[in-house]
Amino acid sequence: MTTAELRQSAKDAIDTLPLAQLKMATEFLRFLDERMSEEATEELLRIPGLLEDLKEAERDVAEGRTVDWREVRRDVSS
Repeated sequence: MTTAELRQSAKDAIDTLPLAQLKMATEFLRFLDERMSEEATEELLRIPGLLEDLKEAERDVAEGRTVDWREVRRDVSS
């Protein structure tokens, strides 16, 4: 089954649920979404030096040490 087919199947199932089951399904889907977000955050935090690099980038922006993205894009497309 394709992603589009799975989404449509889920939507069809949701449309037929009674209110109590719809509430449970909604809570479960939110749980899954939050869990994925937490796992993604944990995965990012395991990257060595990521937080230090982020802090440095924030300092660079605050101090005006930035490059216009259009300039970077020109370098890439050359």
